[in-house]
Amino acid sequence: MRETRTVLLVSLLLALVLFIYLGHFHNGFHFDDQHTVVHNPYIRDLHNITRFFTDARTFSISPVNRSYRPIVSATLALDYWLGGGLDPLYFHLGTFCLFLLQLILMFALFWFLCDLAHPDPRNRLVALLATAWYGIHPAMAETVNYIIQRADLYSVLTIVAGILIYAQGGRARKFGLYLLPVAAGILSKPTALIFPAILFLYVYLFETDGGGRGLYQSLLRSLPALAMTGALTVFSSAMTPKEFNPGAASAYAYRITQPLVALRYFELFFLPGGLTADSDMAPVSSIWIGGAWLGFVFLTALLGAAVWAARKPEWRPVSFGLWWFLLGLVPTSLYPLADVENHHRLFLPFVGLVIAAVWPVALWVYHFPPRRAFRIGLAAVCTVQFLVLCLGTLQRNQVWRSDESLWYDVTVKSPHDARGLLNYAVYQSEQGHFARAVSFLEQARSQPSPSSGLIELNLGIALAGLQRDAEVEGHFQTALRLMPSDPRCHTRYAEWLWKHGREKEAIDQLTQASDLSPDAVDSVYLLMRIFAKRGSWPVVERLANWLLQRFPAEDNAKAYLLMAAQHDARLYVERLRTPENFVNLSALYYEADDFASAVTAASEAIKLRPDDPAAYGNLAAAYRAAGDCSKAVEASHQALRLRANDGSARQTLSACEEGRRLPVGDKR
Repeated sequence: MRETRTVLLVSLLLALVLFIYLGHFHNGFHFDDQHTVVHNPYIRDLHNITRFFTDARTFSISPVNRSYRPIVSATLALDYWLGGGLDPLYFHLGTFCLFLLQLILMFALFWFLCDLAHPDPRNRLVALLATAWYGIHPAMAETVNYIIQRADLYSVLTIVAGILIYAQGGRARKFGLYLLPVAAGILSKPTALIFPAILFLYVYLFETDGGGRGLYQSLLRSLPALAMTGALTVFSSAMTPKEFNPGAASAYAYRITQPLVALRYFELFFLPGGLTADSDMAPVSSIWIGGAWLGFVFLTALLGAAVWAARKPEWRPVSFGLWWFLLGLVPTSLYPLADVENHHRLFLPFVGLVIAAVWPVALWVYHFPPRRAFRIGLAAVCTVQFLVLCLGTLQRNQVWRSDESLWYDVTVKSPHDARGLLNYAVYQSEQGHFARAVSFLEQARSQPSPSSGLIELNLGIALAGLQRDAEVEGHFQTALRLMPSDPRCHTRYAEWLWKHGREKEAIDQLTQASDLSPDAVDSVYLLMRIFAKRGSWPVVERLANWLLQRFPAEDNAKAYLLMAAQHDARLYVERLRTPENFVNLSALYYEADDFASAVTAASEAIKLRPDDPAAYGNLAAAYRAAGDCSKAVEASHQALRLRANDGSARQTLSACEEGRRLPVGDKR
């Protein structure tokens, strides 16, 4: 009966967490997702899974961001394959299932620790309460919503699993099986390297009598974990490309700021209203600036509390939790990163903080049973607190819905964050709101930032949208001077040059972009588009084949090959005549404003596969852009008949009603 009740309670907790996160499964890709997921050609092909473990360059198309995280890349490729493309649902679904698994393991670990300290049948509820606090805490949404930061979840899940497996003893401990999940965690994110320290504290607090002998025993039992993590540290370091740059301007300033950051994190545990996707906190140059000394006082007090709690067996879950919180901050405190503060980093330290916060209340209730009225009051306070946390998480899920909501929230909560202002401006520019984009870019320009090159680049793009061409080129040139090795500068400048008839200069810029980063395929696609417009079909074929040799799953490259074959009989290849290639070809023609050819390509796809909703969707959009609304409506209805939730077809129907043109929905 007890086991049945336990399963029921845990199931109710998981159902609550699922209910809170129901609205997040279609949240989009943000920030670092762009260079690791959206524009990363390696994750589009499952055949690259083995390559993820041998070549860290596959992690990102941005050289400075290429760290060794093969398991993360492998799961991204699997999600891409399962979703048939960049469908956020599949990327969120796998991450969320592992989040639920982590909560189950946390519950088991907390229950086990409480029983070691003070056996009591009510410990099950204490463990459930602590796990629930963590599961519904708004700070967790910063990791669960951020697709590429599944790396944090993987590393935390494996640490919890490793400690729990070790604590259970038996053969899993004897044969070192508890190290297997931790190894997977380290291959997901280096923060899992802190596992031996957490294991050491567990052994010292719960399996020894303390003292010098306890320290010796704890160290001895932690040696296998130390050896494993040490070996993987050397291996991961060797696998990380030399161009990887964590981005910190001053290691000293970064590190002396971290105690204050720890204090701010501690405050967010109890008052999470200040959560933001991108903090504007800056490093300090001295501990006497910006109240940084308060952080050192806080750390001293917390260390004292952890040591004091370790003296009494009943209080050791509190000590273990406080140590876990502190150790969870160590990897991102000692290793200088570009951002001194980031709220997705709370995913690991808060595991310890929840048990440290809940266990003292449990001990108080055990030793000094309160009156009935007080128990009712305590239950009411907990209910209100949990309700507030649930509402906070729901709100954070809404914030992560789109780039607009996310970066607007950042501009409000972090008004001095140049990167947040920049990203919100980029969104406005993509929506055609160029004047608004320029306004936010000018604000970003007034803030000290390492992103000044990107600000100049996007000022050029926004001013081009406003047709202020006399000012545009200066910003592009400044961006190139500040970031000469960034292919984005060359590609976006080339796009502007081509639109203004300076084709040769555009080709030169795109060639440089491709040389700087062969994995940034946007520059190659723009080259193919230029040569296709020229009618230089052998060149288009050569570029497409070069791209397919490197990335066989690039469907748009196949579509360009098919386009070349249609215009040059010498290039004809029968195997290219597939419905998928014609659908992609229709999207390419649509992009080039060749709507008649887009109609022809979509019609060819329908001939080959009459029940293809994507082909009908592209056909409808092409007819609409060509001004034939009656045929566009007819094709849209066909698409909706085959796929009731076809967004492209619904957009076309709406556009026919409102008299506007919308992009083809099925193109990448």
